[in-house]
Amino acid sequence: MSILVDTSTRVLVQGITGRDGSFHTRKMKEYGTNVVAGVTPGKGGTEVEGVPVFDTVADAVAAVCPTCSVIYVPAGLAADAMLEAAEARIPLVVCITEGLPALDVVRVKAVMQRFGIRLIGPNCPGVISPGRCKVGIMPGSIHQPGSVGVVSRSGTLTYEVVAGLSKDGLGQSSALGIGGDPVIGTTFLDALELFQKDLETLAVVMIGEIGGNDEERAAEFIKREMTKPVVAFIAGRMAPPGKRMGHAGAIIAGGKGTAAEKTQALEDAGVPVARVPSEIPGLLRQRGIQ
Repeated sequence: MSILVDTSTRVLVQGITGRDGSFHTRKMKEYGTNVVAGVTPGKGGTEVEGVPVFDTVADAVAAVCPTCSVIYVPAGLAADAMLEAAEARIPLVVCITEGLPALDVVRVKAVMQRFGIRLIGPNCPGVISPGRCKVGIMPGSIHQPGSVGVVSRSGTLTYEVVAGLSKDGLGQSSALGIGGDPVIGTTFLDALELFQKDLETLAVVMIGEIGGNDEERAAEFIKREMTKPVVAFIAGRMAPPGKRMGHAGAIIAGGKGTAAEKTQALEDAGVPVARVPSEIPGLLRQRGIQ
């Protein structure tokens, strides 16, 4: 088993004829992902990497029945692209695009919640179930099949942690980047719930960062509901208050959202927090994960 994507996932690429869309379509196909269609208005009837292109998501859904859409369109068009996927009732939407206005995401998220559609992102690297399916921009070569679930606000930190896990012989059931914006579709709590229910996942690595209170809410859920071991890392220990570090959501405001606060909340929930990413495999071994 895995979460969100597997060998049965049928992927639609919105923005497939653009630079990023075409490049990552090729990489997803090389990994073995079943990319069944692409959408670019005005380019219907053409092909990219052997994938048929349609003018609208509705046309693609009628023709090939995708179960997941991944969005590689500019920020100014991304909200409309997500809404188009939602209106076509595609059950999983992964938005790679960064730079979306928060109010646009609030509007889109409300529509998707009403339709029962799961949104990953925006401003995220996507989701992968190693050896089965890759939806997004993460490098497939560093991932290995296994039993450790990974969820992260940071794409590059995801890659660093996953590479370290694989090197240490700890494969992954699934790994997803939820995105670093202030408003996102799927939160830590949502991902932890999915991993808790997944029979193949035996432990979870959570990679957080300063800003917001998602990590604190996740800590409450872990203490209350999780039966599987969780280890964590919080980026931004040295960040000065009031300074945005990288992601739009990574800012300490009013003395809240610090790495120290998040670390304390997680440790209070019984979650060991690594000082540096390289400590994570050892922490998992200490929790009995081999």
